[in-house]
Amino acid sequence: MDPRMNHEAAATDDGAARPRNAEARPRHDASRPRHEVPPPRHENLLTDNPALYEARFPDDDRLAGRWAEDCLRRHGAGPRVLDIGCGTGRDAAHLHAAGRTVVAADLSDAMLAYARTHHPGPEHVRADLRGFDLRTEPFDAVVCLDSALLYCHTNAELDGFLASCRRSLAPGGLLVAEMRNGAYFLGRTDLLDTPAVNGFTWRGTTHTSTTTLSLDRAAQLLRRTRRWTADDGTPPYEQRSAWRLLFPQEIRHLLATHGFETLALHDGPGPRTEPAWQEGLGPGETADQDRLHLVARLTDPG
Repeated sequence: MDPRMNHEAAATDDGAARPRNAEARPRHDASRPRHEVPPPRHENLLTDNPALYEARFPDDDRLAGRWAEDCLRRHGAGPRVLDIGCGTGRDAAHLHAAGRTVVAADLSDAMLAYARTHHPGPEHVRADLRGFDLRTEPFDAVVCLDSALLYCHTNAELDGFLASCRRSLAPGGLLVAEMRNGAYFLGRTDLLDTPAVNGFTWRGTTHTSTTTLSLDRAAQLLRRTRRWTADDGTPPYEQRSAWRLLFPQEIRHLLATHGFETLALHDGPGPRTEPAWQEGLGPGETADQDRLHLVARLTDPG
C-alpha cells in the first residue's frame, strides 16, 4: 500500500494500490431484465480510481517520499531504487526528482497508467510484490511503503517477497518499509471497537466509507470490511480486504533468515504517525505504537 497521508487514514486505511483482496465483481445474470442488472462493482473503489485515491489521501508535501529519501541518505544508499507497490507513483516520482534512478512497480494496471501520466520520471512496470524478478541490474534499495508488505498474508508469500528483494538488491543494498505494527493490537482494541466513518467530496460527489476492522488471530490477519455510499444515487456496496499482522521480533527473524541485518525498526516518527516525521528527526527507540518503520541491509546476498 498502499495506501498514505493522514493519521485518520492510518486508523482504518492503508490506501495505496496493492495486490487486490477485495470481493470479486458479481456476474451478470442474463435472465434478469436489463434495467435490473446491478451496476458494475469495483474490486477496490480507490485503487480502481487513482485520481479519487489521491483526492482521499492528499500528500502535497510528499511526506512519504521525503521520509523514504531521508532513510536512503541516512544509510548511504546508492542511486538505483525499486519502489515496489508504488500505487499512484507520487513517492517514486519524488525519489526520481531527488536524483535517483527509480523503477516503480505495482500490480494495478490502473495505478501504473495513472503514474505514467501524472507522476512521470521513473520507469513503471507491472509486478507482484509477493514474488518478482525484474531481470534488471541490481538495485541499491527497495522501498515498500504504506503497509504494502502486509498484503503478503502467508509465510510463503512473505518468504517470496524477501527472497525477491534479496535477488534484486546489490550486496549491501537497503530495504526500507513502512507498515502497520502487529504489536499494537496486543491488549489494545481502540481501532476495533467502533466503525470509522470518513467522507470526502470529489468532482461534486460526496463519498462516505464506513470501515470495520476485526482480528483473525489464527491467520494473524487484520480484516477490513468497508461499505461505500455516495450521494449521486450509486447503490452502496461492500469491499473486504486484509493485512498480515507482523510483530517486531518476527520481522527481525524473517529478515535474518533472508540475509538482512536490521538497522532500524521503530514506531516513529514516520509519514503516518502523529506527530508526523519532519526533516532532521531521527528514528525512535520504541516499537509499540500502530506504525512500524524498517530499514535493513542485505549482508548475505546468498
